[in-house]
Amino acid sequence: MTNITILGTGSHVPAKVLHNSDLEKMGLDTSDEWITRRTGVKERRIAEPDSAASDLAFIASQKALDTAGVAADSLDMIIFATITPDTACPSAANWLQARLNAVNAVTFDITAACSGFIFALNVAEQYLKNQSCRTILVVAAEVMSRTLNWKDRTTCILWGDGAGAAVLSNAPDGHRLLSTAVHTDGSQGKDLLLPGGGSRTTPISHESVDEGRHYLNMIEAKYSFKTAVQYFSDAIIEGARQNALDVHDVAWFIPHQANIRMFQYIAKAMRIPFNKFYLTLQKYGNISSASCAIALDEAVCDGSIRKGDIVCMPVFGGGLTWGSAMLRW
Repeated sequence: MTNITILGTGSHVPAKVLHNSDLEKMGLDTSDEWITRRTGVKERRIAEPDSAASDLAFIASQKALDTAGVAADSLDMIIFATITPDTACPSAANWLQARLNAVNAVTFDITAACSGFIFALNVAEQYLKNQSCRTILVVAAEVMSRTLNWKDRTTCILWGDGAGAAVLSNAPDGHRLLSTAVHTDGSQGKDLLLPGGGSRTTPISHESVDEGRHYLNMIEAKYSFKTAVQYFSDAIIEGARQNALDVHDVAWFIPHQANIRMFQYIAKAMRIPFNKFYLTLQKYGNISSASCAIALDEAVCDGSIRKGDIVCMPVFGGGLTWGSAMLRW
């Protein structure tokens, strides 16, 4: 069997901080106490007006490549997870390839909402296993602030911008990617929806803008908590079983950063110490596909993850999508 290894990680978030108190001042019917109690989010990062997903990804990718000791022209592939690409065409991965001067890399985007980074790892795993590629950059970046109706407190309080990246290889030395698992249920795709810009809402018109079709909609939000908890839990159990492990063998759970109450509930139901959940949502909010990639890099950089640790990365997102990655550091 071919070992799949992570050679290095990197992340980047914009400098601009939007606090809960700033949202209060924008006239929303909300408060710092209400947002914190319901979500765990205290602040989030917002990209500058001239900054796109590939710009955030470029900085995160450079950090990952530097940590890995890999030159950009050594990359065979770049897989970019995002639901907020720079342009509908070409892909965000193409723009990133040009910025990095990764002239030998085949590039493409993956759209799997908040599960995107794990879906991208799953695709990279296949190319590395069959040895058609030797070195792959997996990156997730989002500018979620561009998708929000800033008058809708059900959505705008949750999201932020940022990017995370990892360099993968089938080299023998490195941090092991033990397994990935991904799933979808397209019948529930309406539950988290960004309809504008697709072929059902073209061309863009005054009507489509006035009707809010270009904003992120959480149509069935009242049902999503229970559904998310179930799929997060299933993903954790599946990842452990794939590797003949017990969930209590896991040193760190680094989930998609959705909602603190979800992880409190999961920890209690599965009898997992809550302090095993590495969370960044309090300072960054939900950055969709990039959330768990950023959290992984921060856990590495601050020394939380130590040699030999088993790490589980469960995810759940719109589409519906869910899954997990298991790592041995």
